[in-house]
Amino acid sequence: MESVGDFFKQVRETKGLTLDEVASKTRINPDFLRALEEGNFSKLPDQVFAKGFVRSYARSLGLDEEDAMRRFVESAGTFYEKQSELEQLRVRQEEDERRKKANRKVVIAAVAVALLALVLLLGREQAAVSPGRQSGEPEQTGKKLAVPSRPAPAQPAPAPSETAPAVAPQTQGSQPSEPAASLPMTSAPNEPLLGLPLEGDASRDGLTLDIEALELSWVVVQVDGASPHEALLRPGERARWKAADRFTLTLGNAGGVRVELNGKPVGPFGPSGKVARDIVIKRP
Repeated sequence: MESVGDFFKQVRETKGLTLDEVASKTRINPDFLRALEEGNFSKLPDQVFAKGFVRSYARSLGLDEEDAMRRFVESAGTFYEKQSELEQLRVRQEEDERRKKANRKVVIAAVAVALLALVLLLGREQAAVSPGRQSGEPEQTGKKLAVPSRPAPAQPAPAPSETAPAVAPQTQGSQPSEPAASLPMTSAPNEPLLGLPLEGDASRDGLTLDIEALELSWVVVQVDGASPHEALLRPGERARWKAADRFTLTLGNAGGVRVELNGKPVGPFGPSGKVARDIVIKRP
């Protein structure tokens, strides 16, 4: 069958009409009529509009519109089928690209959440085990250390008084007289003693506070009204302080320590990883 373009051109020329005259009658752009006659369907608008042009052209020439439409379908069918396939392929590509972008956004959001959680976790651990130290405080190492006691300054012996009773010398075989009261052995005020066992009945002489680290723990201890002292205890390390009236504690890892007062457990003061502040421990 003759193509629709050749058919229209032959009939138009037989009737002695120009493209401009047909364009004037149909009100279709002459460029579209020329593309239709030449079979250059890529220069025509969408297929729906192209079919409308075919009907108007056939009507202006007095031709059967249905016959013209059959010729158009046979002539342009392959072209528009390929156009449809290309359009479907373009739509699929756009959908794939949108899906990839959405997946990338989900991955980026998941990575951002994971990084934020890691930063928060590291910050929490840093706050729990590595707080700022006071100026002049030595940093403890991972080894268990015994802090030596400061020797008490020598006191001058009092001058003998004439009214003071003489002390009878001890003779061989006699039993030594017991002192009136035993003085507690203490270290320098407020210094922690690491790794030392409890000695004697501390409840009779004052308050003794023992802290044993079950996990890495930072503690601040204020003895009575003195300045606070810090200690970073690693698992298994112990620290001891002595006081006359009370202790005030700050625990960087409340659940990571075992606290004893005069040999008796006290606490607990919170879960592992929680900071507990201003804990007052005094004589019951």
